[in-house]
Amino acid sequence: MIHAVFRDLPQFLLRGDCLVLNDTRVVAARFMLRRATGGRIAGLFLSEIAAGRWRALLQNAGRLRSGERLSFPNERLSAVVGPRDGEVWTLEIDPPGPAEQVLAAVGSAPLPPYIRRPGDLARSEMLRDRLDYQTVYAARPGAVAAPTAGLHFTERLLDEARAAGVQTAAVTLHVGLGTFQPVATADLGDHRMHAEWYEVSADAAGRINAARTAGGRIVAVGTTSVRVLETAAAQDGAIRSGSGWTTLLIQPSYQFRAVTALLTNFHLPRTTLLALVYAFAGPDVARRAYRAAIDEGYRFYSFGDAMLIV
Repeated sequence: MIHAVFRDLPQFLLRGDCLVLNDTRVVAARFMLRRATGGRIAGLFLSEIAAGRWRALLQNAGRLRSGERLSFPNERLSAVVGPRDGEVWTLEIDPPGPAEQVLAAVGSAPLPPYIRRPGDLARSEMLRDRLDYQTVYAARPGAVAAPTAGLHFTERLLDEARAAGVQTAAVTLHVGLGTFQPVATADLGDHRMHAEWYEVSADAAGRINAARTAGGRIVAVGTTSVRVLETAAAQDGAIRSGSGWTTLLIQPSYQFRAVTALLTNFHLPRTTLLALVYAFAGPDVARRAYRAAIDEGYRFYSFGDAMLIV
Protein backbone atom coordinates (compact mmCIF):
# COMPACT_ATOMS: atom_id res chain seq x y z
CA MET A 1 0.00 0.00 0.00
CA ILE A 2 1.47 3.32 -1.12
CA HIS A 3 0.35 6.84 -0.20
CA ALA A 4 0.88 9.53 -2.82
CA VAL A 5 -0.75 12.63 -4.29
CA PHE A 6 -2.80 12.56 -7.46
CA ARG A 7 -0.27 14.43 -9.61
CA ASP A 8 2.02 11.39 -9.11
CA LEU A 9 -0.42 9.16 -11.02
CA PRO A 10 1.76 8.83 -14.18
CA GLN A 11 4.44 7.17 -12.02
CA PHE A 12 2.07 4.28 -11.34
CA LEU A 13 1.04 3.80 -14.97
CA LEU A 14 3.01 1.84 -17.54
CA ARG A 15 3.75 2.55 -21.18
CA GLY A 16 1.01 0.84 -23.17
CA ASP A 17 -1.66 1.15 -20.47
CA CYS A 18 -5.00 2.60 -21.53
CA LEU A 19 -6.89 5.06 -19.31
CA VAL A 20 -10.61 4.73 -20.00
CA LEU A 21 -12.45 7.98 -19.25
CA ASN A 22 -16.20 8.55 -18.97
CA ASP A 23 -16.81 11.69 -21.06
CA THR A 24 -20.38 12.29 -19.88
CA ARG A 25 -21.19 15.93 -19.17
CA VAL A 26 -23.24 16.93 -16.13
CA VAL A 27 -26.26 19.06 -16.97
CA ALA A 28 -27.46 21.89 -14.69
CA ALA A 29 -30.12 19.54 -13.37
CA ARG A 30 -31.32 21.34 -10.23
CA PHE A 31 -34.04 23.93 -10.69
CA MET A 32 -36.70 25.82 -8.76
CA LEU A 33 -40.40 26.17 -9.59
CA ARG A 34 -43.12 28.34 -8.07
CA ARG A 35 -46.81 27.58 -7.75
CA ALA A 36 -49.48 30.20 -8.42
CA THR A 37 -49.99 30.31 -4.63
CA GLY A 38 -46.34 31.31 -4.17
CA GLY A 39 -45.14 27.95 -2.85
CA ARG A 40 -41.65 26.91 -3.95
CA ILE A 41 -40.87 23.46 -5.34
CA ALA A 42 -37.31 22.20 -5.81
CA GLY A 43 -36.78 19.96 -8.83
CA LEU A 44 -34.13 17.62 -10.18
CA PHE A 45 -34.12 16.83 -13.90
CA LEU A 46 -33.69 13.11 -14.60
CA SER A 47 -34.13 12.67 -18.33
CA GLU A 48 -35.75 14.07 -21.46
CA ILE A 49 -38.54 11.87 -22.84
CA ALA A 50 -39.07 14.10 -25.88
CA ALA A 51 -38.46 17.74 -26.74
CA GLY A 52 -39.98 19.73 -23.89
CA ARG A 53 -41.06 16.71 -21.86
CA TRP A 54 -39.03 15.81 -18.76
CA ARG A 55 -38.89 13.19 -16.06
CA ALA A 56 -38.02 14.91 -12.77
CA LEU A 57 -37.99 14.54 -9.01
CA LEU A 58 -39.94 17.25 -7.18
CA GLN A 59 -39.73 18.16 -3.48
CA ASN A 60 -42.69 19.50 -1.48
CA ALA A 61 -44.94 18.35 -4.30
CA GLY A 62 -47.50 16.34 -2.36
CA ARG A 63 -50.40 18.64 -3.28
CA LEU A 64 -49.55 19.06 -6.94
CA ARG A 65 -52.20 18.06 -9.45
CA SER A 66 -51.86 16.98 -13.06
CA GLY A 67 -52.39 19.98 -15.33
CA GLU A 68 -51.16 22.55 -12.79
CA ARG A 69 -48.89 25.21 -14.29
CA LEU A 70 -45.69 26.13 -12.44
CA SER A 71 -43.32 28.99 -13.25
CA PHE A 72 -39.53 29.05 -13.39
CA PRO A 73 -37.63 32.05 -11.95
CA ASN A 74 -37.27 33.01 -15.61
CA GLU A 75 -40.88 34.13 -16.08
CA ARG A 76 -40.80 33.35 -19.80
CA LEU A 77 -40.68 29.63 -19.02
CA SER A 78 -43.24 27.47 -17.27
CA ALA A 79 -43.89 23.80 -16.67
CA VAL A 80 -47.21 21.95 -16.73
CA VAL A 81 -47.41 19.01 -14.35
CA GLY A 82 -48.11 15.68 -16.03
CA PRO A 83 -48.62 12.11 -14.77
CA ARG A 84 -46.66 10.79 -11.80
CA ASP A 85 -44.89 7.42 -11.52
CA GLY A 86 -43.96 6.90 -7.89
CA GLU A 87 -41.55 9.71 -6.97
CA VAL A 88 -40.97 10.71 -10.60
CA TRP A 89 -43.11 13.40 -12.22
CA THR A 90 -43.60 14.32 -15.86
CA LEU A 91 -43.21 17.99 -16.75
CA GLU A 92 -44.21 19.66 -20.02
CA ILE A 93 -41.95 22.68 -20.59
CA ASP A 94 -43.55 25.73 -22.21
CA PRO A 95 -42.23 26.86 -24.61
CA PRO A 96 -40.54 23.53 -25.37
CA GLY A 97 -36.85 23.39 -26.09
CA PRO A 98 -33.82 21.10 -25.72
CA ALA A 99 -33.38 20.20 -22.04
CA GLU A 100 -29.73 21.23 -21.93
CA GLN A 101 -30.63 24.67 -23.32
CA VAL A 102 -33.49 25.20 -20.87
CA LEU A 103 -31.44 24.01 -17.89
CA ALA A 104 -28.56 26.27 -18.87
CA ALA A 105 -30.96 29.19 -18.36
CA VAL A 106 -32.75 28.07 -15.19
CA GLY A 107 -30.70 25.30 -13.59
CA SER A 108 -27.78 24.88 -11.24
CA ALA A 109 -25.19 22.14 -10.67
CA PRO A 110 -26.75 18.97 -9.16
CA LEU A 111 -24.36 18.92 -6.23
CA PRO A 112 -24.92 16.10 -3.72
CA PRO A 113 -27.25 17.04 -0.82
CA TYR A 114 -24.40 17.02 1.73
CA ILE A 115 -22.89 20.03 -0.09
CA ARG A 116 -25.16 22.87 1.01
CA ARG A 117 -25.59 26.13 -0.84
CA PRO A 118 -27.70 29.12 0.29
CA GLY A 119 -30.89 29.74 -1.65
CA ASP A 120 -29.69 33.20 -2.71
CA LEU A 121 -26.40 31.98 -4.17
CA ALA A 122 -24.93 34.53 -6.58
CA ARG A 123 -25.06 33.66 -10.27
CA SER A 124 -21.25 33.76 -10.50
CA GLU A 125 -20.97 31.17 -7.71
CA MET A 126 -23.59 28.97 -9.39
CA LEU A 127 -21.52 29.05 -12.58
CA ARG A 128 -18.39 28.17 -10.58
CA ASP A 129 -20.17 25.10 -9.18
CA ARG A 130 -21.02 24.04 -12.73
CA LEU A 131 -17.33 24.21 -13.65
CA ASP A 132 -16.07 22.49 -10.50
CA TYR A 133 -18.57 19.63 -10.79
CA GLN A 134 -17.37 18.69 -14.28
CA THR A 135 -14.40 16.71 -15.58
CA VAL A 136 -11.97 18.49 -17.90
CA TYR A 137 -12.81 15.96 -20.62
CA ALA A 138 -16.61 16.14 -20.28
CA ALA A 139 -18.13 16.23 -23.75
CA ARG A 140 -21.55 14.58 -23.97
CA PRO A 141 -24.36 16.12 -21.88
CA GLY A 142 -26.73 13.82 -20.05
CA ALA A 143 -25.50 13.06 -16.51
CA VAL A 144 -27.21 14.24 -13.33
CA ALA A 145 -24.16 13.39 -11.21
CA ALA A 146 -20.46 13.62 -11.98
CA PRO A 147 -18.21 10.59 -12.55
CA THR A 148 -16.23 11.80 -9.55
CA ALA A 149 -12.96 9.88 -10.03
CA GLY A 150 -12.42 11.98 -13.14
CA LEU A 151 -12.67 15.28 -11.25
CA HIS A 152 -9.02 14.91 -10.15
CA PHE A 153 -7.63 15.20 -13.68
CA THR A 154 -6.23 18.31 -15.33
CA GLU A 155 -5.34 18.66 -19.00
CA ARG A 156 -1.69 18.89 -17.98
CA LEU A 157 -1.82 15.60 -16.08
CA LEU A 158 -3.45 13.84 -19.02
CA ASP A 159 -0.78 15.26 -21.34
CA GLU A 160 1.95 13.96 -19.00
CA ALA A 161 0.41 10.49 -19.00
CA ARG A 162 0.17 10.47 -22.80
CA ALA A 163 3.75 11.70 -23.11
CA ALA A 164 4.78 8.70 -20.98
CA GLY A 165 3.15 6.32 -23.46
CA VAL A 166 -0.22 5.88 -21.78
CA GLN A 167 -3.19 5.74 -24.15
CA THR A 168 -6.59 7.26 -23.42
CA ALA A 169 -10.03 6.24 -24.65
CA ALA A 170 -13.37 7.90 -23.97
CA VAL A 171 -16.59 5.99 -23.34
CA THR A 172 -19.93 7.41 -22.18
CA LEU A 173 -22.23 6.50 -19.33
CA HIS A 174 -24.79 9.12 -18.34
CA VAL A 175 -24.73 8.86 -14.57
CA GLY A 176 -28.19 8.74 -12.99
CA LEU A 177 -29.35 8.87 -9.39
CA GLY A 178 -29.69 5.11 -9.32
CA THR A 179 -25.91 4.76 -9.19
CA PHE A 180 -25.91 6.24 -5.68
CA GLN A 181 -29.13 4.67 -4.42
CA PRO A 182 -28.47 2.96 -1.05
CA VAL A 183 -28.90 -0.79 -0.92
CA ALA A 184 -32.03 -1.48 1.13
CA THR A 185 -32.38 -5.23 0.46
CA ALA A 186 -30.96 -7.92 2.76
CA ASP A 187 -29.48 -9.68 -0.27
CA LEU A 188 -27.48 -7.41 -2.61
CA GLY A 189 -28.54 -9.57 -5.53
CA ASP A 190 -32.12 -8.39 -4.98
CA HIS A 191 -31.16 -4.72 -5.36
CA ARG A 192 -32.72 -3.17 -8.46
CA MET A 193 -30.25 -1.16 -10.53
CA HIS A 194 -31.72 1.74 -12.50
CA ALA A 195 -30.87 1.67 -16.20
CA GLU A 196 -28.21 4.11 -17.41
CA TRP A 197 -27.45 4.89 -21.04
CA TYR A 198 -23.96 4.09 -22.34
CA GLU A 199 -22.03 4.17 -25.59
CA VAL A 200 -18.71 2.81 -26.79
CA SER A 201 -17.59 4.18 -30.15
CA ALA A 202 -15.72 2.07 -32.69
CA ASP A 203 -12.67 4.29 -32.12
CA ALA A 204 -12.73 3.76 -28.35
CA ALA A 205 -13.22 0.00 -28.71
CA GLY A 206 -10.29 -0.12 -31.15
CA ARG A 207 -7.99 1.80 -28.79
CA ILE A 208 -8.87 -0.34 -25.80
CA ASN A 209 -8.56 -3.64 -27.68
CA ALA A 210 -5.24 -2.59 -29.22
CA ALA A 211 -3.82 -1.77 -25.79
CA ARG A 212 -5.10 -5.05 -24.39
CA THR A 213 -3.66 -7.09 -27.27
CA ALA A 214 -0.28 -5.39 -26.79
CA GLY A 215 -0.24 -6.36 -23.10
CA GLY A 216 -1.27 -3.00 -21.63
CA ARG A 217 -3.54 -2.68 -18.64
CA ILE A 218 -7.08 -1.35 -19.04
CA VAL A 219 -7.32 1.29 -16.31
CA ALA A 220 -10.93 2.28 -15.69
CA VAL A 221 -11.33 5.80 -14.33
CA GLY A 222 -14.29 5.46 -11.98
CA THR A 223 -16.93 2.84 -11.38
CA THR A 224 -19.01 4.20 -14.27
CA SER A 225 -16.24 3.36 -16.74
CA VAL A 226 -16.06 -0.12 -15.22
CA ARG A 227 -19.76 -0.68 -15.81
CA VAL A 228 -19.48 0.45 -19.44
CA LEU A 229 -16.48 -1.79 -20.13
CA GLU A 230 -17.91 -4.85 -18.44
CA THR A 231 -21.27 -4.34 -20.18
CA ALA A 232 -19.57 -4.04 -23.57
CA ALA A 233 -17.04 -6.86 -23.04
CA ALA A 234 -17.27 -10.16 -24.88
CA GLN A 235 -16.49 -13.39 -23.02
CA ASP A 236 -12.82 -13.11 -24.00
CA GLY A 237 -12.63 -9.52 -22.69
CA ALA A 238 -12.63 -7.81 -26.09
CA ILE A 239 -14.66 -4.60 -26.12
CA ARG A 240 -17.54 -4.35 -28.58
CA SER A 241 -18.68 -0.97 -29.86
CA GLY A 242 -22.33 -0.08 -29.42
CA SER A 243 -24.81 1.70 -27.20
CA GLY A 244 -27.79 0.91 -25.03
CA TRP A 245 -28.96 0.74 -21.45
CA THR A 246 -27.08 -1.08 -18.71
CA THR A 247 -28.39 -2.38 -15.39
CA LEU A 248 -25.21 -4.31 -14.59
CA LEU A 249 -24.74 -4.90 -10.86
CA ILE A 250 -21.17 -5.84 -9.92
CA GLN A 251 -20.66 -7.47 -6.53
CA PRO A 252 -18.13 -9.83 -4.93
CA SER A 253 -17.74 -13.07 -6.94
CA TYR A 254 -18.16 -11.15 -10.21
CA GLN A 255 -15.58 -12.24 -12.81
CA PHE A 256 -14.09 -9.19 -14.52
CA ARG A 257 -13.51 -9.63 -18.24
CA ALA A 258 -12.07 -6.31 -19.39
CA VAL A 259 -10.88 -4.09 -16.52
CA THR A 260 -7.42 -4.75 -15.09
CA ALA A 261 -6.93 -1.63 -12.91
CA LEU A 262 -9.32 0.79 -11.24
CA LEU A 263 -9.05 4.42 -10.17
CA THR A 264 -11.92 5.32 -7.85
CA ASN A 265 -12.95 7.63 -5.03
CA PHE A 266 -13.97 6.41 -1.56
CA HIS A 267 -17.61 5.39 -1.34
CA LEU A 268 -20.32 5.14 1.28
CA PRO A 269 -21.31 1.87 2.99
CA ARG A 270 -24.28 -0.07 1.63
CA THR A 271 -23.88 1.22 -1.92
CA THR A 272 -23.38 -0.64 -5.17
CA LEU A 273 -20.26 1.51 -5.72
CA LEU A 274 -18.58 0.02 -2.66
CA ALA A 275 -19.75 -3.46 -3.68
CA LEU A 276 -17.99 -2.97 -7.03
CA VAL A 277 -14.74 -1.99 -5.27
CA TYR A 278 -14.99 -5.04 -3.00
CA ALA A 279 -15.52 -7.21 -6.07
CA PHE A 280 -12.47 -5.78 -7.86
CA ALA A 281 -9.96 -5.50 -5.01
CA GLY A 282 -11.25 -8.32 -2.85
CA PRO A 283 -12.92 -7.65 0.52
CA ASP A 284 -9.73 -7.89 2.59
CA VAL A 285 -7.72 -5.47 0.45
CA ALA A 286 -10.66 -3.06 0.20
CA ARG A 287 -11.18 -3.03 3.96
CA ARG A 288 -7.47 -2.40 4.61
CA ALA A 289 -7.46 0.46 2.12
CA TYR A 290 -10.51 2.06 3.70
CA ARG A 291 -9.06 1.70 7.21
CA ALA A 292 -5.85 3.35 6.03
CA ALA A 293 -7.80 6.16 4.38
CA ILE A 294 -9.73 6.84 7.58
CA ASP A 295 -6.56 6.71 9.71
CA GLU A 296 -4.79 9.14 7.36
CA GLY A 297 -7.72 11.57 7.27
CA TYR A 298 -8.53 11.07 3.60
CA ARG A 299 -11.66 12.78 2.30
CA PHE A 300 -14.62 10.74 1.12
CA TYR A 301 -17.58 11.68 -1.12
CA SER A 302 -17.72 13.45 -4.48
CA PHE A 303 -14.89 15.95 -4.00
CA GLY A 304 -12.86 13.51 -1.92
CA ASP A 305 -9.64 11.59 -2.48
CA ALA A 306 -9.03 8.59 -4.71
CA MET A 307 -7.22 5.27 -4.81
CA LEU A 308 -5.65 3.29 -7.63
CA ILE A 309 -6.11 -0.48 -7.46
CA VAL A 310 -3.68 -2.42 -9.66
